[in-house]
Amino acid sequence: MTFRLLSVHAHPDDESSKGAATLARYAAEGVDVLVATCTGGERGDVLNPALDTAETWANLPAIRRREMAAAAEILGVRHRFLGLVDSGLPADGEPLPDGSFAALPLSEAAAPLVALIREFRPHVVITYDETGGYPHPDHIRTHEVTLEAFTAAADPARYPGSTPPWRPRKLYYQATLSRAWFQALHDATLAAGLESSMADVLDELPPDKLPITTKVRCEAYFATRDKALLAHATQVDPAHPFFAHSREIERQTWPHEDYHLAHPTPGPALETDLFTGVTP
Repeated sequence: MTFRLLSVHAHPDDESSKGAATLARYAAEGVDVLVATCTGGERGDVLNPALDTAETWANLPAIRRREMAAAAEILGVRHRFLGLVDSGLPADGEPLPDGSFAALPLSEAAAPLVALIREFRPHVVITYDETGGYPHPDHIRTHEVTLEAFTAAADPARYPGSTPPWRPRKLYYQATLSRAWFQALHDATLAAGLESSMADVLDELPPDKLPITTKVRCEAYFATRDKALLAHATQVDPAHPFFAHSREIERQTWPHEDYHLAHPTPGPALETDLFTGVTP
């Protein structure tokens, strides 16, 4: 029987900037990998100056869907949009748009993911911690609905439907792009006699708080990760500092992507596989 992995994200492009090399590795090894994207990214920014045009803005929802399809093909994974509406990033004091993902009652926002978990029957689920990785309302809501669905999908009395209940075995939180990662690459870049573009990022990052329980080796798929991320052309500026560091230095310094095991309670040993202890 094939292992099944579900990675839950807020917007198109999040799957390629957070844990994409892990997804590509498992897909290449025969794991059935499905990315669930809660919203269509309709209210996202256009971060690539070359594409910041009236035509792009007029067609942004459709463009983001095409970009997501291209990224999924590059990673070798399946993909599903959950059909919820992007909340945007309101300024302080501004209300969330009516009907948007983060403004919905939790049960309504979680229902599509409950249905998907019962249909796909994943052994392992990955999402964000309670901070959302950064304080975007859709990222925080993605954590909330994934936690709700992870538990509710196993209970036939909750969200009743025609699909039998399913209980995933493990739940992980993303711990990629940590301060420790930026610091290690910054130090290794300087040690190699090269200029680092990460000093400004380090000045802004708070200390890491999420304990690392699992390190998945995936350095062979960093190029795949980068290609998938660049497929989200409206959302990614090729001149961004993320693309400036040496991939060879990264492979030598930090050849893994990191996770926190949220359920069940992690043991004392550091895991190297998301499926440790799982019998399909």
